[in-house]
Amino acid sequence: MLPLPGSPSSSWAMFRARMSAAFAGADVRVVTAFWLFGDLTCVHLTWNGLADNPPGLINNVLYVIILSAALDLVGPNIPKAVVLLADIVPSLMIKLCAPYFIHVIPYSFRIILFAVISSWGMLLLAFAPSYIDGGTITTKMAGVVLASLSSGAGELSFLGLTHYYGTFSQAAWGSGTGAAGLIGAGYYSITTTSIGLSVKVSLLASSCLPLVMVLSFYLVLPRRPLQRITPSKQHHENAGNAQGDDDVAYREDRGLLADPLEGSTTSIKSSEPASWQTRFLNDLRRSRGLIIP
Repeated sequence: MLPLPGSPSSSWAMFRARMSAAFAGADVRVVTAFWLFGDLTCVHLTWNGLADNPPGLINNVLYVIILSAALDLVGPNIPKAVVLLADIVPSLMIKLCAPYFIHVIPYSFRIILFAVISSWGMLLLAFAPSYIDGGTITTKMAGVVLASLSSGAGELSFLGLTHYYGTFSQAAWGSGTGAAGLIGAGYYSITTTSIGLSVKVSLLASSCLPLVMVLSFYLVLPRRPLQRITPSKQHHENAGNAQGDDDVAYREDRGLLADPLEGSTTSIKSSEPASWQTRFLNDLRRSRGLIIP
């Protein structure tokens, strides 16, 4: 918190001392990596003066570029809300479903997968025929959907990754999320207006940005905290989570007045655990309240 003007603590020396104390123990590599992760993952709507900042530089900045280029993608005769829906709905769906199975995919593989999907989406946008040339928006919307899926999965993955790197990683993530709106919108505006590049060239250049996300994970981020996760520990945690999900699902089916111990006793007596399909459907049923109060 900044000191009040005129107060005894309103000197730059005191302010620098407070900032130094706040960032004491911060790892520069962790802060830099998560700032780039956050900047490359957030949702910022910059079309027609609107702004939307859901939690989450590279994973998010492509989202911003797509929404900034809404008019150039679909033309003046098609509502720009089409781009917004294609950018929001897939991300929302993946955030609802992926937390129940994405833990089986290692982070090292996820990063490469997200980068490939994001680049593929931007390439589809760049090489799809323009509406001026008579092209349809089907291919472009497919590119938007791919970028949206990568952004949604990347957001929940990177937020989960902060568990291993402490509170400074969360602060850096939030800062990168805010920077994505400025950098993404500024990039598209400068390249197409100030420099005079075509929409195709601007989108094509942005398809290389996911490479920064890969380099940040493999070269900047310290890997030691992730190496502490052993396969046996992961297996026991997943088994425990599955058992807990079965108990919670049982109690929810019986209602709020069910005996808290009854579900656990039934689960212990059962010799066959529920299949992953059943657990997945139960998890989706429990998350329904996030959308429908």
